[in-house]
Amino acid sequence: MGCEHLEGIQAKHVARCPARGRRDVRAPFCRRGDGLRTWVRRGPCGPGAHPSRRLKAAVHYTVGCLCEEVASDREIRFSKQTIAAISELTFRQCENFAKDLEMFARHAKRSTINTEDVKLLARRSNSLLKYITEKSEELAQFNSEQRAKKKKKLEEENQKPVEPAEAAAAKKDNSSL
Repeated sequence: MGCEHLEGIQAKHVARCPARGRRDVRAPFCRRGDGLRTWVRRGPCGPGAHPSRRLKAAVHYTVGCLCEEVASDREIRFSKQTIAAISELTFRQCENFAKDLEMFARHAKRSTINTEDVKLLARRSNSLLKYITEKSEELAQFNSEQRAKKKKKLEEENQKPVEPAEAAAAKKDNSSL
């Protein structure tokens, strides 16, 4: 019907996604009699469909890579359930951070989150706050140096002596007036 990923799938397996209202495919392991309402997305359904699903997958992948590194360093193993639990906790904590940052900016009557909001968020962790403060100061110094370079370059361009050919062209334009 509009979604290419639904072509070739029998109509009895196609239903409406209860969360999004879009056409989805019922998982093959989900039978009507078992009482489970399991839904599986079979590819993207238009632009912007389920963006949090891609973020969750990226977080899960990153957590898995980090767990592998720790496991090889410390000679321990992480179960799939442990990795999934860490991924879910990480994703939820990031969601909470995002909401807090939005609220801090809104409280300051701003629509943009800035470094002061991030510092406020990190206030409970002294080492994180110190790190963020140092990076913020480095970034501010770099930005001020870049602005100074641009300003100096513009001043040099404005101070250049007029070339003889340009002067002659300017004189000719003035005499025709």
